[in-house]
Amino acid sequence: MDYDYGYLKQQIFNLTSIDLNAYKERQMKRRIDTLIDKHGIKGYDKYVQALKADKALFEEFVNYITINVSEFYRNPEQWKIIDEQIIPELISKFGKNLKVWSAACSTGDEPYSLVMALSRHIPLGQIHIIATDLDKQVIAKAKVGLYADRSIAAVPPDLKKKYFTQVGPSYKISDEIKARVEFREHNLLKDTYPSDCHLIVCRNVLIYFTEEAKDAVFAKFQKSLKPGGVLFIGSTEQIINYKDLGYTRKSSFFYEKPR
Repeated sequence: MDYDYGYLKQQIFNLTSIDLNAYKERQMKRRIDTLIDKHGIKGYDKYVQALKADKALFEEFVNYITINVSEFYRNPEQWKIIDEQIIPELISKFGKNLKVWSAACSTGDEPYSLVMALSRHIPLGQIHIIATDLDKQVIAKAKVGLYADRSIAAVPPDLKKKYFTQVGPSYKISDEIKARVEFREHNLLKDTYPSDCHLIVCRNVLIYFTEEAKDAVFAKFQKSLKPGGVLFIGSTEQIINYKDLGYTRKSSFFYEKPR
């Protein structure tokens, strides 16, 4: 049997339901080959056998291919638009009980940032964020809520003082912020999406996907939004064919489903 990258992709899908066909092949293959070489394993077939036998190796693999680079208030100028324009407009259209989804939420930096941003406009008790990620390890880290100094560098000073406590060299986010976020495992490529969302945030994840996979995800986000709802994407991304997918563009990185 020819144990090529195609074989590996099929085996990984069988094991994890992660469809590597949706990722840019050269980039992802290079990442996986580097990981296999690190363990001194020869061949994709031997690596698949090792993944089936070793839980720690399996979890390392999932963590490694689901790229987790995140920080609070990443690209602060965009969060200023969220604070000054997007949230007030959503409240004026839908009221304060907003349904917000942080997709591919990584270690929780983004959904917790959303709670803090919303808290300037809505009482904390009314805020509820659905936060999803493919990787259960990063969800576990998110639930702990402990972050390095560099991760919270862009948090506005008043919010940092109010909602973070220093623990040794790290910072722990307050339980009252954590309580507003519901974490779930979710695969953007195969699982059912939440419906009737007023705001969806998915940033700097789809850059690793093929153009076909990106379009499929953006189309599903559009269906998940209520008319008048907004999609917030990353600073490294753009939706060139946004009109074809049923969006209007509010500004760079913000797309609306027309009412």
